Amino acid sequence: MTANLPRHVAIVGGGPGGLTLARILQIHGVEVTVYERETSRHARSQGGSLDLHEEYGQRALREAGLEAEFLQIARPESQAFRIVDKHGDVLLNRTAVPGMMARPEVDRKALRDMLLDSVRPETVRWDHQLAGLTPLAGGRYQLGFKNGQTAEADLVVGADGGGSRVRPLLSDAKPIYTGVSFIATDIANAEQTQPEIARLVGGGRLFALADGKGIFTALLGNGTIGGYIGLQVPEDWLAASNISLDQPEQARAVLLDYFPDWNPSLTAIIRHCDEPIVLYQIKMLPIEHRWENKPGVTLIGDAAHLMSNFAGLGVNLAMLDALELALAIVQATDINAAVRGSEAAMFERAGKASATAIANQNRCFSPDGAQQLAKVLSQ
Repeated sequence: MTANLPRHVAIVGGGPGGLTLARILQIHGVEVTVYERETSRHARSQGGSLDLHEEYGQRALREAGLEAEFLQIARPESQAFRIVDKHGDVLLNRTAVPGMMARPEVDRKALRDMLLDSVRPETVRWDHQLAGLTPLAGGRYQLGFKNGQTAEADLVVGADGGGSRVRPLLSDAKPIYTGVSFIATDIANAEQTQPEIARLVGGGRLFALADGKGIFTALLGNGTIGGYIGLQVPEDWLAASNISLDQPEQARAVLLDYFPDWNPSLTAIIRHCDEPIVLYQIKMLPIEHRWENKPGVTLIGDAAHLMSNFAGLGVNLAMLDALELALAIVQATDINAAVRGSEAAMFERAGKASATAIANQNRCFSPDGAQQLAKVLSQ
């Protein structure tokens, strides 16, 4: 590491993007600290499953020296998927090819745990929610946290998601609601508790789409069926509809009213879902979101380019952002120029991915969403 490289990199956010960046910087000898607002790795659920693409997330893990560890948690058999309409008629059935590793599924918790275990134990500072950033001399920053502690860094990287507290230093952009909300409907130990639903979903993913709505499910590594009900509803829908998600029976009844003519085998996913029932609004930053480079601070992942879920690229892009930024830093003769170049490449690919994601979302939530999605994925 040459003298002009940062002596200390502060990463705000301990998700896959931030941890990938920390891992790669550490193996190249850069001092790095990850500041995470959660109180521990077990503070909350990390969500369901994601597919890690060979040219994005898997590439980052190879560069991070974690390919063997990834193979231990990857589930290539889960690359199978089916697309059905509201009657349950199968429009596209894709089986998993033995040995194919193009986009294997991995549980989000397993991926995060693997990355946490790959960095030095003192790397992650838990219960450090960013309160503010103060510029210092020489392009450095002081980080202030809600727990009263402070830290200084030569480079601050915001890897803190769509609600990033680092982004306002670079951009006035705020996430906008895409018009689609997801309601989580998981079923734990599905093979034992709901064997018919388990058979319906199979070993991969099931997409049921029609009439501008959808039921999306996937089998997780722990036997849970992770599900989402997708609805096109106003942003204030939950409050305006008087739904109380803390009253699960009422919530299930209201959700079922949206699917009156759907095959009962599909709506069983709603009738038998576990508690709690959680709402997620699908938001995005502007497709062409970018900023003027500012020495000492940058963004990666959702903090930089939050997009709709319907390209399957959120975590993949975050990890590729991390890889390219890390390599730019450790290979740099001019750190500001290196970060600026990394940002330019990120802007280009993220803009294309975000446009694809919102186009796919619109297809899925069209009146003939199953037919539209089957046509795209069959190509």
